[in-house]
Amino acid sequence: MSEVVTASLATAEAVAAAAASTQPKKVVVRFRSIGNAPILKKSVYKISSAQRFQALIVFLRKELSYKATEPLFVYVNSAFSPAPDETVYNLVRCFGLENQLTINYATTPAWG
Repeated sequence: MSEVVTASLATAEAVAAAAASTQPKKVVVRFRSIGNAPILKKSVYKISSAQRFQALIVFLRKELSYKATEPLFVYVNSAFSPAPDETVYNLVRCFGLENQLTINYATTPAWG
């Protein structure tokens, strides 16, 4: 029985290693303001694909000089706001184009 468990673990590790090798190290993120949100001086950044979406929100707040108490709504592809613990790699893989992810931001709710 332990041989089966060991073989399963080895297979799972091999699959994880293969997925990690195909995962791009950096992805392009494009920030676009919506409504009356301030426009960034630089709107295109390269970030690590291993980062969490929360890191993008924190970075955006820092670039806009927004405090944690000020409202900021962040969306992917003008459609939805992902969970803060979602990885950027998963978002790019599912919703990006050519390793690029479009992030829209607003000071008031814009989309569901």
